[in-house]
Amino acid sequence: MGRLFGTDGVRGLANADLSPELALTVASAAARVLVERAGGGASARPLALVGRDPRASGEMLEAAVCAGLSAAGADVRRLGVLPTPAVAFLTGVLEADLGVMISASHNAMPDNGIKLFAAGGHKLPDAVEDEIEAHASRPPQPGERPTGHDIGRVTDVPDALAIYLEHLLEATPHRLDGLHVVVDCAHGAASLAAPRAYERAGARVTALAAEPNGWNINEGVGSTHLDGLCKAVVAHGADLGIAHDGDADRCLAVAADGTVVDGDQILAVLATAMREAGELAADTLVTTVMSNLGLHLAMQEAGITVRTTAVGDRYVLEELRAGAFSLGGEQSGHVVLPAHATTGDGLLTGLRIMARMAADGRSLAELAGVVQRLPQVLVNVPVHDKAAVGTSTEVAEAVAAEEEALAGRGRVLLRPSGTEQLVRVMVEAPTEDVARDVADRLAGLVATIR
Repeated sequence: MGRLFGTDGVRGLANADLSPELALTVASAAARVLVERAGGGASARPLALVGRDPRASGEMLEAAVCAGLSAAGADVRRLGVLPTPAVAFLTGVLEADLGVMISASHNAMPDNGIKLFAAGGHKLPDAVEDEIEAHASRPPQPGERPTGHDIGRVTDVPDALAIYLEHLLEATPHRLDGLHVVVDCAHGAASLAAPRAYERAGARVTALAAEPNGWNINEGVGSTHLDGLCKAVVAHGADLGIAHDGDADRCLAVAADGTVVDGDQILAVLATAMREAGELAADTLVTTVMSNLGLHLAMQEAGITVRTTAVGDRYVLEELRAGAFSLGGEQSGHVVLPAHATTGDGLLTGLRIMARMAADGRSLAELAGVVQRLPQVLVNVPVHDKAAVGTSTEVAEAVAAEEEALAGRGRVLLRPSGTEQLVRVMVEAPTEDVARDVADRLAGLVATIR
């Protein structure tokens, strides 16, 4: 068996790469690891929560996961269709040993995935994932499976959504009365939760793509397809639009004039609000190396330090925990507020954006306007050897020369692909023409390195 876990759990084409047999095996292995870590025996019987998004294959995979967990001796509580951050939150609140979310996030309907959360709702450490993979590669031997009273039981949590919504309201610092929001639920896990959360906080809500049928999740809608939301916000004369992805762990926004407000701008809005309220620990924001230079310049102007990590919410979460910081996220719209969530929470992010608007009285366009985005060009360069590019003195000198020429008005980032023989050349500059010229020069050089 090859490497199971990617950067965000186990993911693949449902009933092909991600079969019910594999789902059962992973779930059983996870439960066995928990039992071993707790010391074994009936008294160490673990509790697992299982949630899913509404894609059709989730029903099949939920059954397999519940079977695998209970067959390994874990009690299972099904949460039904809920956002990923709700599963993480409830894992902590209900004192579960394991949380399982069945979702492929923003991927198209045919895909699905399994995300695992440790006790407290945190992502599993690499070492625990390695243990689960080791168990998954070795099926239980005769006599190792529990029998009789030691087999796990499967029950439901009928008030799971209500518990999560109450938590969101408590984490919203200002009522949203007077705001009209159009929310694109991507026909996903936010379809019921997001409109209810925003209405209960006081907003007037127009819901789009909130009728999941199992097959239409992310189909031309959601945070990766914003055109429809942009048009709807203008047509309805709304104050803003909010777009979620299939499992609602991310959030992008649209201003009243139909312009997109990306994750960098959202982070700036929240960081300045939290600093004013004394909630921004060490006056520091955590984001990835892909964040636009415009965000860095805006935060510098506001007196806020920016700490950067490698690309991926896993690295943002690690930095947040290591430094006890209170806000971090990515340009894609994953935003983490550790005081209220252990992972990215799109609904919480949407509520905090609107709370800032309601308390401040300014439009989203005005609030987000502190970030003057620099034009960004990204070129994927096929290479013979990624490592050779990384150690090339010629490339390093060329990058340094281009950055010196930009004189603080832009930046250059070369990043090897994690899965392909590619080097990504990203350039930000005062104009798109300048960014394109620099990117093309560097891409040409990178392609020659052997």
